[in-house]
Amino acid sequence: MDILVSTDWLEGELGKPDLRIVDASLFLPGVPRDPRAEFEAAHIPGAAFLDLPTLADPDDPRPGMLPTDDFMTERCRRLGIDADSRIVVYDNSPTHSAARGWWMMRLYGVGKSAAILDGGLPKWLAEGRPTESGMPTPPPGNAVAKRAAGQVRTKEDLLANVESQAEQVLDARGAPRFTGEEKEPRPGMASGHIPGSRNIPSSAFYHADNSMKRGEELRRLFLDAGTDFDRPIITSCGSGVTAAILLAGLELLGKTDVTLYDGSWSEWGLDPATPKATGPAA
Repeated sequence: MDILVSTDWLEGELGKPDLRIVDASLFLPGVPRDPRAEFEAAHIPGAAFLDLPTLADPDDPRPGMLPTDDFMTERCRRLGIDADSRIVVYDNSPTHSAARGWWMMRLYGVGKSAAILDGGLPKWLAEGRPTESGMPTPPPGNAVAKRAAGQVRTKEDLLANVESQAEQVLDARGAPRFTGEEKEPRPGMASGHIPGSRNIPSSAFYHADNSMKRGEELRRLFLDAGTDFDRPIITSCGSGVTAAILLAGLELLGKTDVTLYDGSWSEWGLDPATPKATGPAA
């Protein structure tokens, strides 16, 4: 299964016993939308609600940090995910948060395969495809989550990288947040970016119908930002969500030596001791 699947393909697979569909909608702070209520009102038939905002370590004061293996296992089993499940993740959010859900499924080795629904629920609805309502309770699954080593970067890794520049850092936030012209949506957080990082806003990755760019059009986004495809990459953003879009885009282009900074700017920007840059990428 490709990491992107089409709405047409998914409709043809509905009802297959090994298919698990999950809604990973998430909204930025201050956006007056409720992903759970929207899921209850209309979702793809057979889908379960991932509740991505709470799929995080409850004992970590930093927002949205990756959960323990046991926490991830419990959540996935509650969603009805089995060891041999084919998982399709979608969203109905301008943040395109399905990428984070997909990345987490892959990171923890959950199911047989995981993919993102290209175009998400907006494209599904625009094409007149079926939906159902309510909050389903699927039979418990048997998935076991075990986080892979070496796929996630920490603040300490990024601090060392500011000095060494061994890895390229790509920031998925919008340009005004990257340059520091726009205040962060989370209170008390500094503006700007990690010194040496480059900016590729995740919103640039999508067509008007919500589908993701491919091929040379996708590659050009990275090249225009000065990306060197021969060097390893760390993706970052505001809280580790849209960074997964960059990671997925790079994988579509065949680049796999890519890691994600889970704390992202919500960790870096809140720490008065971390170095910060403003203005365009140097």
